[in-house]
Amino acid sequence: MRSNSSPLGAVVVTGASSGIGQATAVRLANAGYHVFAGVRKESDGTALQLLTTGSLTPLILDVTDAERVAEAAREVDKSGLPLAGLVNNAGIGLAWPMEVIPPETLRWQYEVNVVGQVAVIQAFLPLLRRATGRIINIGSVGDRLTLPFGAPLCSSKWAFASITEALRLELRPWSVHVVLVEPASIHTSAIHKLRHDVEDVVAQMTDDQRTHYEASYRSMTDMAYEREQAGSDPDVVAKVVLRALTASKPATRYLTGKDARLLASMARWLPDRTFDRLRVKLFGLPSEFGGAAKQRVHL
Repeated sequence: MRSNSSPLGAVVVTGASSGIGQATAVRLANAGYHVFAGVRKESDGTALQLLTTGSLTPLILDVTDAERVAEAAREVDKSGLPLAGLVNNAGIGLAWPMEVIPPETLRWQYEVNVVGQVAVIQAFLPLLRRATGRIINIGSVGDRLTLPFGAPLCSSKWAFASITEALRLELRPWSVHVVLVEPASIHTSAIHKLRHDVEDVVAQMTDDQRTHYEASYRSMTDMAYEREQAGSDPDVVAKVVLRALTASKPATRYLTGKDARLLASMARWLPDRTFDRLRVKLFGLPSEFGGAAKQRVHL
């Protein structure tokens, strides 16, 4: 801990080891908040402290571990600092064909991205209510649309968006603002893990499943990889988080990142069938409805 005082109070940022969480923790610390940065390993926390001259305390935090979540809330409470904000950024992203994904893998996606987020919010809400702090949930533009093979991640973000909306209404009596930040393409180190994940998924497919899905699955993930490689810097999200924390009346949702507004507009205004055709073309999926059955007949 560099300092135990801050005129702006404390902010907890989960998933701060890298990417959006790291950029957010650094920007908020530089802005004058005392940041409690949720990390999985002590070495990540030490590295994070070197990135800012501001006030930052690493917080060992696994959102799926109830004891660690409770201990983290107690540690923040003991600091004596008012909790100005909770930034829920921790999460994982899985891409699978829905016919193929093991149920336990789908459950884990929800355990981290939905149940774990709720557990953290519940643990810190007494401190937020006491200080009239704010909740900033990092969602995704994927909470407005779904990509082929992206249902595990996108559906968890849809669920988190729904929870965010409910919280926004439920916490109004205590003047606790609840904000959803919806990034689109953001370039982070997590994208490099996608290549390994794709091979792992394909390896778990049966021969029939590979015949059905491998080509289109690889096409979609290759396109996703290219888009994320060309995505915005994570700091664009961090800037939005700071704006949401400091605005006298924050927006309920903030779109940010490359193509975020374009994607959201298409999802809102295009008819479903038109948007389907666009996604099929964009991600290199078979274009003809029923094409697989017709192909079998010709074989």
